[in-house]
Amino acid sequence: MKTDILIVGAGFSGLVMAERLSNVLGLRCLVVDKRAHVGGNAHDAYNDAGVLTHVYGPHYFRSNSAKIVDYLSRFTSWLPTSYEIRSFAEGRYWHFPINLNTFEELIGRPSTEAEFKAYLEQKRVSIAAPANSEEVIISQVGWELYEKFFKGYTLKQWKKHPRELDASVCGRIPVRTNRDDRYLSESFQALPAGGYHRLFQNMISASPGAQVMLRTDYRDLLPDLQYRHIVYTGPIDEFFDCRFGSLPYRSLRFETQSFDAEALAVRLPISGRNGFWQPAMQVNYPNDHAYTRIVEIKHATRQSCDNTSIVYEYPDEYAPGKEPYYPVPNAESSRLYAQYAALAAATPGVSFIGRLATYRYYNMDQVIGMALHEFEKLQPVLTRVT
Repeated sequence: MKTDILIVGAGFSGLVMAERLSNVLGLRCLVVDKRAHVGGNAHDAYNDAGVLTHVYGPHYFRSNSAKIVDYLSRFTSWLPTSYEIRSFAEGRYWHFPINLNTFEELIGRPSTEAEFKAYLEQKRVSIAAPANSEEVIISQVGWELYEKFFKGYTLKQWKKHPRELDASVCGRIPVRTNRDDRYLSESFQALPAGGYHRLFQNMISASPGAQVMLRTDYRDLLPDLQYRHIVYTGPIDEFFDCRFGSLPYRSLRFETQSFDAEALAVRLPISGRNGFWQPAMQVNYPNDHAYTRIVEIKHATRQSCDNTSIVYEYPDEYAPGKEPYYPVPNAESSRLYAQYAALAAATPGVSFIGRLATYRYYNMDQVIGMALHEFEKLQPVLTRVT
């Protein structure tokens, strides 16, 4: 077999590279993935109940980059949406991320932004440079709200105490003193109108020199494959046969439950809307349950159907045969990754891009931006090589 570019992984990183390399440079790209579908963890599909679900957990697309949105808009139209979540603690649903609505629920009466700011000023712990996730939260909201919404969730999700994790883990979650209920703050928030899978299919259709092989381990092809360059999007430690030891990851387990219209009618006092099971797209469960959240993505997709599906998300230990969802961001893993990053930098003819290949928790738009940037770096090199 002969190809110009071997692309390992058919997620966003791999498919963006395949589209750019084949479309702009006219190169042949072989995209290989172990899974039975394209799209990686962003894959969505209609389940047995006919509900469009995000198979590997919710993927909330958002971006502040017009360049990235314009690029994707070649392959999809958009369904603008607002990602709202709640947190279930002490037997009730709370507005989350923390905002003025949350504060009013805490004190049991109407309040003002000025009063909430004064409360936070009184409760927060003065820490000039928070060194971990516990410190970053208590320095913003104090101990009470940290214990209520963050500590238990983080312990379940990472199986580590927040003080053992980098400040960026919990620092990603905003704290607002106004009534902004949005989970995210980026200027563009939307889902692909036809779903992620259709977006990926459109990208492949627009990639004339790309061939996709699923249910395939790229290593099985190497003895008989000629290529000029590799784009690798898998776990970086596995590429180097875990030479320095295995990088730590956290995995996930999902359980789906579907409900018909009759069952949902009983839930109406809780959901507040016909055809839904819970009051928001995502509900966090920081305490008292083995799962961390329940997602009802129909809130965002606005699919027109009488039934719905919810997905319970359970944190899981990573082991061979499981999916590595999250790098574990702490000092020890950073030191180990630095060894692999140095090895990758000294490996010619290979581009390492994406979450797993760079061992970092990126949003989807950041992964796409990384792939576009890597293409721009490779373009002059691959153009002049014959």
